[in-house]
Amino acid sequence: MTTVRQAAPAAIERVTIELGERSYPIVIGPGLLGDTAAVQSLVTARDLLIVTNETVAPLYLEAAQRALGPGRRTSTVVLPDGETYKTLESVSRIFDALVDARLNRDAAVVALGGGVIGDMAGFAAACYQRGIDYVQMPTTLLAQVDSSVGGKTAVNHPQGKNLIGAFHQPRCVIADTRTLDTLPVREYRAGLAEVVKYGLIYDAAFFEWLDAHAEALVQREDAAVMRAIRRSCEIKAQIVAEDEREHGLRAILNLGHTFGHAIETATGYGEWLHGEAVAAGMVLAADLSTRLGWLPAADRDRAVRLLERFGLPVAAPRIGATQARELMGMDKKVLGGRLRLVLLRSLGAAEVVADYDADALREVLEAHFG
Repeated sequence: MTTVRQAAPAAIERVTIELGERSYPIVIGPGLLGDTAAVQSLVTARDLLIVTNETVAPLYLEAAQRALGPGRRTSTVVLPDGETYKTLESVSRIFDALVDARLNRDAAVVALGGGVIGDMAGFAAACYQRGIDYVQMPTTLLAQVDSSVGGKTAVNHPQGKNLIGAFHQPRCVIADTRTLDTLPVREYRAGLAEVVKYGLIYDAAFFEWLDAHAEALVQREDAAVMRAIRRSCEIKAQIVAEDEREHGLRAILNLGHTFGHAIETATGYGEWLHGEAVAAGMVLAADLSTRLGWLPAADRDRAVRLLERFGLPVAAPRIGATQARELMGMDKKVLGGRLRLVLLRSLGAAEVVADYDADALREVLEAHFG
């Protein structure tokens, strides 16, 4: 059993997603799963279903159950670990657990795990009895800075990533940064890709800070990690508050994702971690931005070097330009048959673009995918 260290109150930070009556807090701090008072003040439902996986459960399930406290009726479903299992079949197991526990509309689902668990638990909560509450307890860096925030829930289809899903905001996000202590190096670094994304799309000063503190982040120094998580959540909170359902600004959060999802689909879900595919995808997006004459080559190269310093892949797999373009055609940003891409005008400024030079895109796909 893992001992979860108690957090000092001063170490807990809070960011709020402002969505009117659907507003909710993101609470960030070391040892939150050991802070029963904090957790119980945030989670109010009496009946709960905790959804987790076979990797996270031995580490943090008992701590989460203790933090949620006595006096509740709590059930658990433990799923296999990995992107391969982000399917309707897995979500069906969550539905079965909800029904078996005879949970009603005043119950809540608790997602204890990384992005895959959060997406599936949130999607199940969105569908069950036409929508019940859910709580995010993210245990990976990628989930803490990105996937647990904003209410996007989904599962994969063999022909495309996240094609089946819903918008459903959580009641709160409880991000215990101590869970990152047990995160494998590869998964931790994959989370850093999403952190870099925020600097590239929205905040040049944050990109500069990441560049200056790359070593501290690689070494998982507490102060650097806390700042990176908080600033990432602040940026996403601002974007989601302005555009909850991705009709405009929110689409910039998908920098690198159109290329990255093609990588994940072509190679089989799980061979490339999501953050790794996004990192390579951001390289392609930056390269296209440069070829179009928007992003200076020096800035493109700075972005690539920072990703390399974080140990992330910057070369795409040779899946072929034709296959890559076909898979990108299933992207959710396609409108009227036109593929829209998130591109960079400068470091810290992104734009969703439909009117771009198709020949430049073809050249980028051929150069990077073969």
